[in-house]
Amino acid sequence: MTFSILARDPETGAIGGAAATGSLCVGGWVLRGDLAAGMSASQGAAPSTFWGEEVLAEMREGHSAAQAVETVTATDSGRDFRQLAALDRNGGIGVFTGGSNEPEKGDRAFANGVVSGNMLAQTSVMDAMVERFTTAKGDFDHRLLAALQAATEQGGDFRGLLSAALLVLHPDRPPLTLRIDHHPDDPVGALVALHGAATSGAYARWAEQVPVLNDRGRILD
Repeated sequence: MTFSILARDPETGAIGGAAATGSLCVGGWVLRGDLAAGMSASQGAAPSTFWGEEVLAEMREGHSAAQAVETVTATDSGRDFRQLAALDRNGGIGVFTGGSNEPEKGDRAFANGVVSGNMLAQTSVMDAMVERFTTAKGDFDHRLLAALQAATEQGGDFRGLLSAALLVLHPDRPPLTLRIDHHPDDPVGALVALHGAATSGAYARWAEQVPVLNDRGRILD
């Protein structure tokens, strides 16, 4: 019921993810991240929020994304109804898609990232996301949003879309976690507009005082 992208920006050390779905509140269900571990996207017909956190814990202990996904998914009796993607700090990926998720479903790996989805209008949704992210110009977060826009142009979730989310973690910037929990017309467009508001003007200036990983004591000068 969801499509998502997880990616790493090797130039800045940022990691991030973006997702959209034909159901409500995709940001709360799907995306998780930790600069000490990596990113995860837990989705599917019956998504497990435990999987999203547990795979981060495994990667935090030094396991690769592939190893972490295998460990987390192996013992879950409901695994056939779930989908999990993970990206570790080195850009390695791990993916699992349960066979009982509705088609079209699958994943696409690329350098420092992975796209996954289920209940897609067509498999080209995933290809379009990879193509747009890897060729788009601009900042890392803009490219993640561009991938969501490319997915919608290819039909996205075959039921239409209701929610969208963006999560970006950066060692020199505060977390950027944006969610459109319910928008029956254009949640991806609403997310792009929210991103513009959150990264400009007074809000962006205020965020410059928030402590970050590389400056935990940061305040405004």
